[in-house]
Amino acid sequence: MFRYASLLSLALASTAFAQYSATYDPHNLPPTSEDGQSGTNQCGEGSDQNSMCQNAYLNSVDDFCLWGPPTPGPDSTIGNTERIEVAWCTRAGYGTRLIPDGTLLGVHFVQTSDYVQVTGVGDLTKINIPAGDEGGELDPHGADGNGNPIGGLVFSNAFGGELKQVHEWTNFVSSTEFCFRACDDNGSQPATYCQHIYDVMGCWWNMPGNYDAGFDRCLADSGEPMGVYGTSTFYQGQPTTPDPHPAPASSSCESVNSISNGQHAARAAIPVADPVITGISTAGTAGVGSVHKARAPAESSSPSRTESSGTTATSAPTGSNGAAPLRSGRMEAVVAGAAVALAAAILA
Repeated sequence: MFRYASLLSLALASTAFAQYSATYDPHNLPPTSEDGQSGTNQCGEGSDQNSMCQNAYLNSVDDFCLWGPPTPGPDSTIGNTERIEVAWCTRAGYGTRLIPDGTLLGVHFVQTSDYVQVTGVGDLTKINIPAGDEGGELDPHGADGNGNPIGGLVFSNAFGGELKQVHEWTNFVSSTEFCFRACDDNGSQPATYCQHIYDVMGCWWNMPGNYDAGFDRCLADSGEPMGVYGTSTFYQGQPTTPDPHPAPASSSCESVNSISNGQHAARAAIPVADPVITGISTAGTAGVGSVHKARAPAESSSPSRTESSGTTATSAPTGSNGAAPLRSGRMEAVVAGAAVALAAAILA
């Protein structure tokens, strides 16, 4: 998926910090929670497309947020803006920006005993991510312990029904794809299930699941944490990158027709050419030249859930970091097909 050659220096600078432990009442938040914060945690209610709110929520298939740049433009890549991202949400009421209708073409929400997770595809240029940006990873640690974005807080009501802060979370987002996992503080190994050290590996490796068009919610097994293989743990930068885990078995899946909040995109997307990376040494990068699966096989136990079939492993390009390319021909077809279907539905 994400190749992140352009973010290699950020990946090498990332280090593992102790679990973030400051706890905030979601109904009584301070103006800011970290020094150097560009936005605010005191966001009010409603919604505002110019909001600088840095609170994200991960509650359900139609009630979640993604981190995205505060301003559009070719320089607003995730790598350039990771410290200042703001929350873009599917639902009003948090004082955040709204993800415009038509942005999300696939959303798949799963709840396990240890975490909740949302994966999907869409036209994320509508939340200011430049076209062609292969994205990056956001988490509550960052290279200095202040988080990416600085002061970004995440809350969920998925663990017991009461809205509360989640201390361990990880979000990958690009111009076409996203994944967001929030781990239950009282679950099994929240810091391990929401590990943040694999920031060049992308969504499919860190959070195997459904990245097809369409909308659904499921219960699921927790599976193995990213990077953990029995009694062994893989560390980014080792010579050989292991395959991603298969998507954990899911059940009790329910389809959702669409996700809409009435918000239209404020401006047309600003296209930029795909980045051409030159002069980057591959010495010491994770999984150089290794064979890496673009998508782990799903292990769904639900007859109501349709999983893709016939997906084959792809080799990482020589000199890459071993993560599968973001925009395979199949992914482009999924996004394009979903966009056509959405346009047809609007015109009908």
